[in-house]
Amino acid sequence: MNITILAVGKLKDKFFEEGCQEYARRLARYCTLSVQEAADEKAPETLSPAQELQVKEREGKRLLSLLDPRDHVIALTVTGKAYTSEAMAARIGRLRDEGKNVSFLIGGSLGLSKEAVDRADEELSLSQLTLPHRLARLVLLEQLYRSFKILHHETYHK
Repeated sequence: MNITILAVGKLKDKFFEEGCQEYARRLARYCTLSVQEAADEKAPETLSPAQELQVKEREGKRLLSLLDPRDHVIALTVTGKAYTSEAMAARIGRLRDEGKNVSFLIGGSLGLSKEAVDRADEELSLSQLTLPHRLARLVLLEQLYRSFKILHHETYHK
């Protein structure tokens, strides 16, 4: 199974970078993983709603330009479907069994553009809490790893 994570922005903190690299290494046993980053918009701290929309639209266009149009697309959103770890594993397993390649979309600090969310085949929420996009990437990788461990009936290292 091919899994692609398309994310706005680079990982700037060593903590996130090392954590993501560790889970990518662990996932290599179960899938082909690639991570592609779209440049984030340089913007001041305070933006008007119109400016926020423009930033999200520009980032969304960059993100969508990286997308393989044949992939099954899952957008990470606050309003997406929330799964237990077991239910997420089952969902990943069904997609794998259907021969789907999956792309996950992670927006920047302002979230995903409407265009990016509309392109998605489904939406996923990692938490009801708002997560910084860099942390969302780490949590997604960990949950994908956990999903494959569940699917292979393997114990998860504590």
